Amino acid sequence: MAAQATEDVARLSQSIKNQTKTVDQSTPAINENDDSEDANEEDAGNQNASKKKKKRKPKKKKGGSKTQTSPPRVPVSNLFPNGQYPEGELCDYANDNHFRTTSEEKRHLDRSNNDFLQEYRQGAEVHRQVRQWAQGHIKPGQTLTEIAEGIEDSVRALTGHPGLEEGDNIKGGMGFPTGLSINHCAAHYTPNAGNKVVLQQDDVMKVDFGAHINGRIVDSAFTMAFNPVYDNLLAAAKDATNTGIREAGIDVRVGDIGAAIQEAMESYEVELSGQTYPVKSIKNLNGHDIIQHSIHGGKSIPIVKSSDQTKMEEGEIFAIETFGSTGKGYVRDDLETSHYAKRADAPNVALRVSSARSLLSTITKNFGTLPFCRRYLDRLGHEKYLLGLNNLVQSGIVEAYPPLCDIKGSYTAQFEHVSPVMDQAA
Repeated sequence: MAAQATEDVARLSQSIKNQTKTVDQSTPAINENDDSEDANEEDAGNQNASKKKKKRKPKKKKGGSKTQTSPPRVPVSNLFPNGQYPEGELCDYANDNHFRTTSEEKRHLDRSNNDFLQEYRQGAEVHRQVRQWAQGHIKPGQTLTEIAEGIEDSVRALTGHPGLEEGDNIKGGMGFPTGLSINHCAAHYTPNAGNKVVLQQDDVMKVDFGAHINGRIVDSAFTMAFNPVYDNLLAAAKDATNTGIREAGIDVRVGDIGAAIQEAMESYEVELSGQTYPVKSIKNLNGHDIIQHSIHGGKSIPIVKSSDQTKMEEGEIFAIETFGSTGKGYVRDDLETSHYAKRADAPNVALRVSSARSLLSTITKNFGTLPFCRRYLDRLGHEKYLLGLNNLVQSGIVEAYPPLCDIKGSYTAQFEHVSPVMDQAA
């Protein structure tokens, strides 16, 4: 989920002592240990019984399917019954931070308490499986509503949290609404009820969605294009994101990361209809840190060169995301708002609109400070809530996140992964 440089969000309120540096880009293998039968029998009768038993059709093992379905519907907890989820891609530290990879004592301390990492790894595995399915399933001709609901239904199924019972979505499920931003729209667009937009062959669509377990949000995004003329645009954003991940680490200054990202991004150009366009980093969009139950924790990672001397700190979780554009490289609020979130520092004010009071209770009980969209309120059975929702926004209790767009006629691309900034071996 995108973050603007001017956003004033809640500061990181907790210090996480568990430590590893990982990126949600792994493809795990699922190991299953089959029970073996004892071939040594005491007498001939037992041998005959054993032979007869072997001829029987094997009983279905408890715990359900051990392979994922299409669309994904098997909870990942069934696929990993031991509760140990894949670590993801590990990146070695370099230069002055190399000791963080090689120090055995440091690694031992990192392993001593990493429960929260298991929650992140479970969420990452949910995201990976849904992402893999979506990349093979999304095709031109589908409506944006169909695409968004397909992703969201899958995330809810794999986390084991349908989100219809009060408080269930706070335990796990969607970390934020599925962003399906097309062409010049870079971020924060998801279809509202009644949306009839259909994905076209020449569209460039950013797919940005989050999965969470106990508020540990895995925020990852990719871009889809079906016309190869956009390949360089996608390659630029992917290269820039991977560069940001490699540069990230404990005590690294975010301004230095931004400079490296911009250099990678702007080394590409795209030829469209006989005209060459340089790919520009969108300068007022950033990566961001993530804290429990809050998608924006307070720190930003610029994607252009910056004098920002803020350092990444041990134990922080960052979403490394980059945006490239063939336009001006600057976005503004545009189109109909769909994304909202209750502010962590929401003021305690009297609400004169009765529908606002009722809606605030629903938001607090079902989403807390997790982002939501109008479709999620529809899904919970809320009706005629727009007046109350606008009142909550005007009162400073709920933040609205309108779509962010470059100039019309331009094309934008995004790639993103979550990276805990910690010692490698946690």
